[in-house]
Amino acid sequence: MRKFGLIGHPLGHSLSPQIHTRLFELSGEAVDYQLYDIAPEELPQKSDFLKSLDGYNITIPHKVAIIEQCDELSEGAQRYRSVNCIANGEKIIGYNTDVMGFTKSIEMLGASLSSTVLLIGCGGVGRMMAIETALSGGKLIIAALKSDAALAEQAVSEIKAKKPDADVRIVFSNGALSPEDFGEDMPEIDLLVNASPIGMHPKTDRMPCAPELLEHVKFVFDAVYNPKETLLAKTAREKGAKAMTGMAMLVLQAVAAHEIWDNASYKKEDIDKLIADMEALV
Repeated sequence: MRKFGLIGHPLGHSLSPQIHTRLFELSGEAVDYQLYDIAPEELPQKSDFLKSLDGYNITIPHKVAIIEQCDELSEGAQRYRSVNCIANGEKIIGYNTDVMGFTKSIEMLGASLSSTVLLIGCGGVGRMMAIETALSGGKLIIAALKSDAALAEQAVSEIKAKKPDADVRIVFSNGALSPEDFGEDMPEIDLLVNASPIGMHPKTDRMPCAPELLEHVKFVFDAVYNPKETLLAKTAREKGAKAMTGMAMLVLQAVAAHEIWDNASYKKEDIDKLIADMEALV
């Protein structure tokens, strides 16, 4: 039986075993998929054990440190200097499937990154979303708290280094983003992406923006997946926007890992059901 798993610290509750086990079952295979809680200082000593696995996923805080154990990096992993999937074989190859899950989610939503995109939050996964939007030709507005100014400016610098003609600007706020933070220049937003943890369980009564801002938005992608309907998504739908939360991204980045490991392919209805089943668990 082949062995796979997820490494991170602390892992706590994770849906990865359920998601990956189901994906293997859809491919007609039973595997051993486990959670491996590895502290940062232990990671270098775990290289032989990790090589013994057929493949594995990586979450916080190892997405950068694991690069030292890779022989090669995919284009996405090189671009973001972040690895969340390893394929073991003659070579240890690191991939970034977060970006695949993100772009496929936006396609599923019916939106486009090559449009006017408002991104709230630019730390961690938000940085990837910002760069990917700019590289897709989007008109990007990064919304950040004034206390996160350095983080936002760093993201803009990285974008400009990769795409000097990128259309990107920053809007600062002191709390929930509102139309007033744009002054007299509140644009119509094609796609709002929430890359912040605001609205995540247990603080589900919060939103990263004021409700009235959503009157200027067509599509909303909220990376938060617990609860399955965030207050942001619910309010956006009430305002007439089409909205999606983050479970699709979590499942689709896992699907991308199976495409890497086994060249697997799945029916749309099977993936839609998997997303719905995982949402029922949160």
